[in-house]
Amino acid sequence: MTTNFFKESPFKTLISFHKLIETLEQIAGTDVDYRSNYAKALLAEIAPFPEFRTGIENLNLIQENETLIKHLLADLFPTALTNNEIKAVTIPFQNFTFNYSDRFKKIINNAGSQFDMAIRDFDEHHFYIMSCTLILNEFYGQKIDFSKPLFYDIPNKEGIMNQYRILYNGDFIEIIPTKKAPEISQDDIDLLMDNYDNIALWKEKFPVESWILKGFGILILFDSTTESAISKLKGNLLKPDKEPITFYENFESIFRSIFKIADLRIGLVFYNEEEEKFVKPSFSDHSINSFILPIEEEVDCKNTLLGCFIENILKNQKPLIISNVEKFALIAGNEKFAKHLLEQNVHSCIFAPIISNGSILGVLELVSSSPRELNSINASKLDLVLPFLIDTTERYNTDMQNKVEAVIQREYTSIHPSVYWKFKKEALKYFQTSNPIKDYIFKEIVFKEVYPLYGQIDIKGSSDLRNETVKEDLKNQLNALLQIFKNQNSNANLVLLEQRKFELQSLYKQLESPLKADTEQQIQLYIENEIHPILKNTQTNSDGEVLEKKYFESLDEKTGMFYQSRKKFDNALSIINKKLAAVLDKKQIEAQNIYPHYFERFKTDGVEHNLYIGASITPAKTFDTMYLHNLRLWQLQTLCEMELKHHQLKSSLPYELDVTSLILVFSSPISIRFRMDEKRFDVDGTYNARYEVVKKRIDKANIKETKERITEKEKITIVYSHNAEKTEYLNYIKFLQFKKILEPTIEQFEVEELQGVSGLNAIRVKVKNDDRINLKNYSYQDLLDELN
Repeated sequence: MTTNFFKESPFKTLISFHKLIETLEQIAGTDVDYRSNYAKALLAEIAPFPEFRTGIENLNLIQENETLIKHLLADLFPTALTNNEIKAVTIPFQNFTFNYSDRFKKIINNAGSQFDMAIRDFDEHHFYIMSCTLILNEFYGQKIDFSKPLFYDIPNKEGIMNQYRILYNGDFIEIIPTKKAPEISQDDIDLLMDNYDNIALWKEKFPVESWILKGFGILILFDSTTESAISKLKGNLLKPDKEPITFYENFESIFRSIFKIADLRIGLVFYNEEEEKFVKPSFSDHSINSFILPIEEEVDCKNTLLGCFIENILKNQKPLIISNVEKFALIAGNEKFAKHLLEQNVHSCIFAPIISNGSILGVLELVSSSPRELNSINASKLDLVLPFLIDTTERYNTDMQNKVEAVIQREYTSIHPSVYWKFKKEALKYFQTSNPIKDYIFKEIVFKEVYPLYGQIDIKGSSDLRNETVKEDLKNQLNALLQIFKNQNSNANLVLLEQRKFELQSLYKQLESPLKADTEQQIQLYIENEIHPILKNTQTNSDGEVLEKKYFESLDEKTGMFYQSRKKFDNALSIINKKLAAVLDKKQIEAQNIYPHYFERFKTDGVEHNLYIGASITPAKTFDTMYLHNLRLWQLQTLCEMELKHHQLKSSLPYELDVTSLILVFSSPISIRFRMDEKRFDVDGTYNARYEVVKKRIDKANIKETKERITEKEKITIVYSHNAEKTEYLNYIKFLQFKKILEPTIEQFEVEELQGVSGLNAIRVKVKNDDRINLKNYSYQDLLDELN
């Protein structure tokens, strides 16, 4: 007998058989002898226990008279059905039961002594209000539907959790008010209906033990393990779209309940039709494995390991069911796959394709450590769960496709958040048309009257330095080959060797001159076609063998050439670009708080960036030129910080590289248009094209009437056209000088005339190489305050 009561209840509970006794008294008065005699005998047997009629409060009385109560309830618990029905006496909604049918007893015993039979997801709050609704319905004639499916979760002896639906029979229960029960009006009932969560209100209207629940209920359980497990599976898989696709930890336990196999294990792989590969799903919770791919992330379908697996799954689109893997291994062609399974302690298994619209999305894997546990008969249960797996797999594929597209957009063809709204608006227009068709003409995205800001931090003399590293690698390779040829065996073809030595020396002399565009390719082809075959087919002495081994170990795997100097240069360039781009990206997040604007950056031999700010980009916010001034000051400070970052890096670089910084000031607003063919923004119109021309040509320009470049290492060059721009930037510079970020000296000069461009001037100022500099962001207002 289980006696797990809730602490508080509107009922004072009296276990009573009074209605049953009254029924027996009616039978005893009938003229059907065998029924009358049976009822009279039973009434005589219970006569010494008046509590059976008036109500039992001491529960020990029930336990002490277990057999008598069983006889009393015999009509309700037929002996012929005791091994089939799951039935007991109870008080509704309370964990209090006795007089179990034999099948119920067996279920409880198999659950173990530690099992506590409690209703799933049913707490004291639910219990109290459900008890109150019984009173409202039975005593006040209401029709409140508070019923919901109630379940017991009871493990069997193998540890599989079975679910049992609870049904109650309340025919033998009577509800009686006490003096403590307040009168309930219709207004009170209406108030209660609107205040389910206010437990204090319910207890006010139905105080604790203010009513009597007299009698007993009959608890009937229905084994709904399969239905409940499928419902859980459905809830786990068909989650809201905003939640990520995962498989919960109880995924396996759900399938164990459905198949009633204690050691059932679950796996899953997806099928990539484009590459013809099985791929392990990349769920974030890592809660599901694969037995096809226990270690690898993917496997080619042509892999001989899979054998007949491919025939069944891909060609026939039917499950592969193996009831005994050891017997399966004896069939020719199955050995590899069977061994693969047995190594994972798999002795019976089902591999079921997940199919949608004739295409295979993946494979569900069910395996057991015991032979014959999984077979063609219980495989039919998969029909109950595969529809949900199909929906989930389709969702996973859609989610993954969206994530891939998001990565592609972010890393390759990004649409900046500041202008995304306009692209979205145009896309919505397409979908909102009454009949979206393929030849819908998308409107070009144009932003008018925006102010451009351009800046770059460039590797000084990168082209010349790269050519020098190429020459250095080529010289080292030619030198190494000449050393090898000196150690060639004297019995070799001396004429040919001498000829090749002469040609190598001639190539070496060519490298003393400036590098031509095709020099590297010519030397590479010559070495591959003329020199390497000789080295591989000619004997040499021991010293020569050492030199040859060292030479071939020094070759780059991809190019077949020496790559040491170029590698140092490329690594240094990559480090600089990565670090400086990181500074710019971090500062750009802060800059968006000044005023939302369009931003793009590019890595070349350095890092360059474009910014466009104006009302057309952010129409929801009033634009003022103060935001432009703020952004210009931000840009200058950011380049200072990037210069300092390079200075800190310089000593640790594998190849010493200097950088130069440049800002182009352009005060006239321009229009930019998204080029649909190039998937990028560009200036719009002939007039605005001058800005692009200046951008492309200015960094290689010289100071007027000199051979000196306008850019110089560790200095920032600001190129402008108008005196107002000069005044503005001199104020910025003086402010940053006051903040100890820039050196005191300011250089001013004219820029040489470029093709199609004239009248440019420049300011150049050096950044202080001091790690103690305070690099906090100063605003344009800070500058104005300082000037005042």
